[in-house]
Amino acid sequence: MRGKKRKVMDDGRDQRFDKRVHFSVRLMKSASTYKDIVVRKKDGFTQILLSTRSTHKNPLNREVMNEIQSALDRAAVDDSKFVLLSAVGSVFCCGLDFDNFVKHLKYNRKRASVKLVDTIKNFVNSFIEFQKAIIVSVNGLAIGLGASILPLCDVVWANEKAWFQTPYTRFGQSPGGCSTITFPKIMGRAAANETLINGWKIHAQEACAKGLVSQVFGPKSFTQEVMVRIQEITSCNSFVLENSKALVRYNMKIELKQVNERECEVLKKIWVSAQGMEYMLKYVQNKIHTF
Repeated sequence: MRGKKRKVMDDGRDQRFDKRVHFSVRLMKSASTYKDIVVRKKDGFTQILLSTRSTHKNPLNREVMNEIQSALDRAAVDDSKFVLLSAVGSVFCCGLDFDNFVKHLKYNRKRASVKLVDTIKNFVNSFIEFQKAIIVSVNGLAIGLGASILPLCDVVWANEKAWFQTPYTRFGQSPGGCSTITFPKIMGRAAANETLINGWKIHAQEACAKGLVSQVFGPKSFTQEVMVRIQEITSCNSFVLENSKALVRYNMKIELKQVNERECEVLKKIWVSAQGMEYMLKYVQNKIHTF
């Protein structure tokens, strides 16, 4: 009984802490430029934090994806050596904002689907084309596109309590974020099929063992461990960092862009179809949560 009371108190304290963090980041300079992300210009790198106003789950709608793309465009031409992508709160990203998408799709499905799919395609391409390193610190769960984009980044660190899931078929969607090629290459075809088709949930340690995550750190030391390694990367020469990434990614860019194009075409067909729209509406109305 005493343990249960303590848990309630801890949860309340965490929520208050999250709200204080959310409030403090909103007071920063980037609040006047961005509404659903916070951009911190640090010594040697740019930090992009997901911090959506509507929910703590940090979903990806058109506005959020456009803001992230804009922040990457700015970091690409300034003196940042790399980008650190992270999130405010206890959730990294819950994937596409289906509530938001349904509002657009139910009025003019064909025209809206083209606009929404183009937004996703451009968003994914911004990760593929970004020439500087992208480091990701995953503080909590990553769902759908929030997990699929991770292999497009260069280093992924995860909190031990984080977990990953791409339950596309449960949402009535097709896989995205180039996961149809990156997941099989990283974890093998069988494990990729379990993840992309069956919606297999992967916890941080397993994700690390399968190659989706670079390193896993304990929840208490997570932020400190990340910043220690960030400082190490910051001390590297920017010319060397950029050219090292270019060598690693040299043979991948064209293939990834082609895969992104194919995935988006399939997604567009699903959204235009009556069956696809019906399933998406059913998901939103019934609130079939997977986490």
